[in-house]
Amino acid sequence: MKTMIVREYNTVSLSDSYLLDLNAYPIKGCCGCWTCWWKTPGRCIHHDLDCFYHHYITAEKVTFYLTVSQGFISANLKTLFDRMIPLFLPYTNYGSGESMHDPRYERYPDIEIFYQDTFLNTTEKQIFEAYLQRTFYQFHSKTNSITGKMPEVRS
Repeated sequence: MKTMIVREYNTVSLSDSYLLDLNAYPIKGCCGCWTCWWKTPGRCIHHDLDCFYHHYITAEKVTFYLTVSQGFISANLKTLFDRMIPLFLPYTNYGSGESMHDPRYERYPDIEIFYQDTFLNTTEKQIFEAYLQRTFYQFHSKTNSITGKMPEVRS
C-alpha cells in the first residue's frame, strides 16, 4: 500500500489505500501510561489503532482531509496525534537545536493535507498551517503541502 487517507470530510477513498474516517471511527484518548514505550514498545494498551499504526508507518504518503474546529484542529485529530506517540522512541535528542523524540522506524510517510478553509482571517490560517507543519516535522515526516483548496475528487 502506497497511500493512506485520514479524513474528517470529503468522501474520497482509493481502492488500494487504507482509510481512517475520524467521523466514523471513535479513538480512545491517551491515558499517559507510557506502556507503549516501556512495557510493549510501539504498541498502545488500547488496540483501536493497531491497523492504523501499521498502515501509517508502511505508507509512502498519508493524505489528510481535515475540518477546522474553532479555528484549530478537531478534538478527534488531536486525539489521533496524541496516540501516535508509540511511533517514536521515548528518548529525546537535541541535534536540530530543539527537543525531539528519536524515531522508532527508519522512514516515515510524506504528508499531504487538505482542510476546509473557514478561517476568519489570514493570521488564524497561518497559525493552523504552522501548527500542522511543526507537528509533522516532530513526527519526522516531510509535509509536501497544506492547503485549504478542495482537491479533485478521486475514487
